[in-house]
Amino acid sequence: MNQAELRELIVGPAAAVATPFDDDYEVDHGLMYELSQWWADSGIVKGRGIIKIGAAAGEGPMLRDEEWPALLRTAVQATGGKSTIMCGLHYKDTLRTIEDAKKAQDMGAVALQVCPPIFNDPSQKDILDYYGDLSDAINIGIMVYHTHWMKGGRIETDTFNRMRDFEHVVAIKWSPHGDGQVYEEMEQFVDRFNIIDNTVDPVRCHKLGGHGFVQTTVEANPAHDLKVYDLMLEGKYDEAEQLYRSVQGPLREFGSKVNERSGGQGRPMKGIMAILGKPVGSSRPPSKPLNDAEMAELRTIVEGFGWPSLG
Repeated sequence: MNQAELRELIVGPAAAVATPFDDDYEVDHGLMYELSQWWADSGIVKGRGIIKIGAAAGEGPMLRDEEWPALLRTAVQATGGKSTIMCGLHYKDTLRTIEDAKKAQDMGAVALQVCPPIFNDPSQKDILDYYGDLSDAINIGIMVYHTHWMKGGRIETDTFNRMRDFEHVVAIKWSPHGDGQVYEEMEQFVDRFNIIDNTVDPVRCHKLGGHGFVQTTVEANPAHDLKVYDLMLEGKYDEAEQLYRSVQGPLREFGSKVNERSGGQGRPMKGIMAILGKPVGSSRPPSKPLNDAEMAELRTIVEGFGWPSLG
């Protein structure tokens, strides 16, 4: 696919969907198939959002090397070409990332979310070469995940600009590193890359020419984040901001509190999905499931949103 075609697909709310596990912490492919169909039927389709498989919040780094391709293929088959399916690739060197990228391409992914090779302690030239070599090796889209909070994950604005010639680098999961780099610097490359907000500020991103956002609840209640996206497309920014904050504010406060007891990015979302009648199992150890008191608090929060179909 060419740049223009890929950029039309990497837009809207991006769902870092939970990986469903059974009671033995093994991947439940049947449930993944059912959920993927539901996500597509609920409106997470091409040009209206992204289904990310094996992202960090979807517990991708916890999956075995033989597990994530099958999980990806399940989602691709279930959505039947209706949805933009993206696969997360995490912190590997160039050779292994290219190997994984080709597997994801073969499994039907439209695009990849790719972290910098942090364990190589890369220079900016190393990072540039990493994404350039990856772009040359595949025919699907790449979204650069700017994980600047990780040692080796910082990408300078000049480095992003120098990626312009990389055919398949079409999007940036954007948050500035803060040490002299500011949010508005995205305007330097918004003409070339789709900018997907990763700062819990989708309205600011859209006003500056951005194209979508993470930090969503779209996998649990697609209607909510799709409504936020529609309001932004209509230019109703105050309404979009209010709707988005009404959910993300309480959930982020809750997440910060429960993460003091046990870590794991997928835990709060798995709790929400259980509350909404779509349980997907617990996270793999050492992450622990929400306890009864935390689930009760989360249920009260979710009930306050007025969402339908509480389980």
